[in-house]
Amino acid sequence: MLLGIALLYLAFMNIKLEEVWEELKKANYLWLVLSMFMALISHFFRALRWNQLINQLNYKTRSRSTFYAVMIGYLANLALPRMGEVTRCVVLSRKDNIPFNSLFGTVIAERVFDLFTLIFIIVIIVLFQIEKIGGFINDVILRPILGNYAGNISAILMVLAFLVVVVFLGIIIFRKLKPYLQTTMLYSKAEAFLDGLWDGMKSIAHLPNKGRFFFYTFMIWILYLSMIMLPFYSFEETSMLNAIDGLTVLAIGSLGIVAPVPGGIGAYHFIVTELFTRLFEIPAYAGAAYATASHAAQTLIIILAGTLSYFLLIIDKRKPLNDSSSKD
Repeated sequence: MLLGIALLYLAFMNIKLEEVWEELKKANYLWLVLSMFMALISHFFRALRWNQLINQLNYKTRSRSTFYAVMIGYLANLALPRMGEVTRCVVLSRKDNIPFNSLFGTVIAERVFDLFTLIFIIVIIVLFQIEKIGGFINDVILRPILGNYAGNISAILMVLAFLVVVVFLGIIIFRKLKPYLQTTMLYSKAEAFLDGLWDGMKSIAHLPNKGRFFFYTFMIWILYLSMIMLPFYSFEETSMLNAIDGLTVLAIGSLGIVAPVPGGIGAYHFIVTELFTRLFEIPAYAGAAYATASHAAQTLIIILAGTLSYFLLIIDKRKPLNDSSSKD
């Protein structure tokens, strides 16, 4: 939370707040409402995609239960970063009687797949705006994290080599201790958990209908893009931005959302404001207004839908779909 507050201060410290307020007062909020609607649909497609992975493990799930779990997970992320993945697995595990480790494995699988999708998008925007993007990432993201080592390839390689050595030594030590560890109950429980995790992660590879999975993924990301682009039209200064600009905000702005701060607050505002100012040459107050309005809209829909999902899940008293002793 302190990091988010610090980044929020950095985002607004050189901007006159009255200019941001005036920009927000002039905004056309219809576009923001539409972006909230698109966000809700994207979350539903995420639930459908997760359903497909879970069903591949021979567990039955209801689309509405999965959607409720996804929204409750997003709500948990507003309180504690990355808690949402665990929360939605706990919620669905209790609701439909599915092992937590298997559910968590499917979540890791889809997150890894989304990571590769994001990398693909970043490659596209770098190809279109390589001169602008390279300098922006180095100055705004890498340099604050790595300091003077941001442009020092040798130092970065040394850190990576050190991490490789640590991992290698860890593997050797584990193998030496493995015969002893195998006799403990903790090892057996950990092994069972990791087996379920691995089954979940393999679920994508064994999907019978991969086309549907890719369609769901495409819809998730095209709706994400619409969530970014629709608010462009809320403000006069950003209304001329195009689809490539939208992809740029989607890709780079996502780094703010995944930052270790609740809901990406502060980090998203800082990155997006800097992005608009440096890459698109849009006044800082307009970039800050866009970041504030779009982030608030997405946070609001998560609070509303997440809270409603929580109560709907409580009201839904149907018995779990899966037998506790075995898979269907």
